[in-house]
Amino acid sequence: MFLARADAKGEQPFLWAKREGKWREQSWRAVAEKVCLLAEHLRALGLNDGDRVVIVSENRPEWCIADLAIMAAGLVTVPTYTSNTERDHHHILENSGARAVIVSTPKLAAPLLTAALRSPCVEHVIGIEPLKRMQAGVLAFHDWDSLTSGNGAAARKAVDARIAGLKRSDTACLIYTSGTGGAPRGVMQHHGAILANVEGAATILAEDFGIEEEVFLSFLPLSHAYEHTGGQYLPIGIGAQIYYSEGLEKLASNIEETRPTIMVVVPRLFEVLRTRIMKQVEKQGKLANYLMGRALAIGARKAEGRKRLVDAPMDLVLNAALRPKIRARFGGRIKAMVSGGAPLNPEVGVFFDAMGLTMLQGYGQTEAGPVISCNRPRAGLKMDTVGPPMKGVEVKIAEDGEILVRGELVMHGYWQNPAETARTIIDGWLHTGDIGHIDERGRIKITDRKKDMIVNDKGDNVSPQKIEGMLTLQPEIAQAMVSGDKRPYVVGLIVPDPEWALDWARAQGEHFDFKELQDLPAFRNAVRAAVDRVNKDLSVIEKVRQFAFADEAFSIDNEEMTPSMKIRRHKIRERYGARIDSLYKS
Repeated sequence: MFLARADAKGEQPFLWAKREGKWREQSWRAVAEKVCLLAEHLRALGLNDGDRVVIVSENRPEWCIADLAIMAAGLVTVPTYTSNTERDHHHILENSGARAVIVSTPKLAAPLLTAALRSPCVEHVIGIEPLKRMQAGVLAFHDWDSLTSGNGAAARKAVDARIAGLKRSDTACLIYTSGTGGAPRGVMQHHGAILANVEGAATILAEDFGIEEEVFLSFLPLSHAYEHTGGQYLPIGIGAQIYYSEGLEKLASNIEETRPTIMVVVPRLFEVLRTRIMKQVEKQGKLANYLMGRALAIGARKAEGRKRLVDAPMDLVLNAALRPKIRARFGGRIKAMVSGGAPLNPEVGVFFDAMGLTMLQGYGQTEAGPVISCNRPRAGLKMDTVGPPMKGVEVKIAEDGEILVRGELVMHGYWQNPAETARTIIDGWLHTGDIGHIDERGRIKITDRKKDMIVNDKGDNVSPQKIEGMLTLQPEIAQAMVSGDKRPYVVGLIVPDPEWALDWARAQGEHFDFKELQDLPAFRNAVRAAVDRVNKDLSVIEKVRQFAFADEAFSIDNEEMTPSMKIRRHKIRERYGARIDSLYKS
């Protein structure tokens, strides 16, 4: 797919990255040549069909080149997170049996090389940027530039001959799940799974939006299946350009500079952006606040399918006075933002839709390519659903409500884990572990994770994600985890929003110290008021009766969040179990 697209696009720009303050591009032809040269050099190192090669790198053009080259060499890519510890790297190196690693910088190489020295399998280290050489004979070090130079025509001829023998059923990559419930497992994604996903997503774009000269901004980790397929192979499939973000701290300016047409996003980012936009509008006076209020009211009615004719004049005003300013912050030419990786709170989707930005919620998991379904305008956007299954995907609901999936997108299993594979894929159906149903228009609605569902002491089922989503929409609350399994009621662990906490401290004349504030009864009462607001919209069994504060934000660094911004419940319970239990004694 890539080489055919590169032949057609030639010298047109493909990959963009910022170097010395300026965006610089590489053409399709130049990238294809580097892919083929690197592929042949990997084979020259003695790597054989099916050998695994680990990539540890931030998002950059070399990530894409390395991934394509590994596959073009008949090898298997093993993407890993830049946030991985030495222990994480060691698990993946040992489990995958990788013979080579490609790493971008000396900083990222430090924990990786320590793990590689402990692994009996790793032989070669390729540094995209120059690395400090270790004692000869332990690991063989290679420079990126030397492995991407040479006779491009001969390399292309060799690659063409090799890939002619590859099949869609051959393993393309081992993507290790981010481990919300334990040690990461290697998902064997085959070439056909990725291609089926690309075809399904491209069909949605073509039929609902039209495909022109599309531009993607890549900022979610490419080691995550969602960005790997949706942010890399989908753009390749439709001949789009890819810009690589400089990082989350510069994302807002990168969006305005690159003006993407499609964005692959995670819900947490847009929860934060929603809060910021609302705060900025609040400071702009009565008119701006009035327009925002009217936009949200119209958006809510539209989401409920009861838009009124009398809203039309105000819609025209909003299209002239409010929405262009919001769209400008996203570059001004966004066709759609596709949210995945975690559940999107419907209120967040309604907000951005009301602001004139089309947000589509997708659904999937690494074990399914990863995209199973996606909202699309022609099926009727409904923010509390994840849309109909994509082309070529079969979905059915088991007797216990679990969502089952079948099709070419389903993985071939977990690497060296036949027991877990047999539990997950039964008679060709992937058991997703998600609970849901299919509505009258064929759209999937997910109610919760099967394993996360709270079953209280009376046998009632409670969805933690619903409650957590509602809590984190409150300006006072940044993060939350609720508990209550086999207990009489639901309790919560809360991380207050630091910006709100700072404003509160200033208004009250208190010294701003996050830990000290949490000990103040007035501060606790202010957060309690936010919890009570949420409780008003919850049933009796869902209400959060008691809560405690966490010591710090849930993060990737403290292993309480996955790189795709999902909370790791087992890790949080390990740390705060006693504190949560104490809420049932008060």
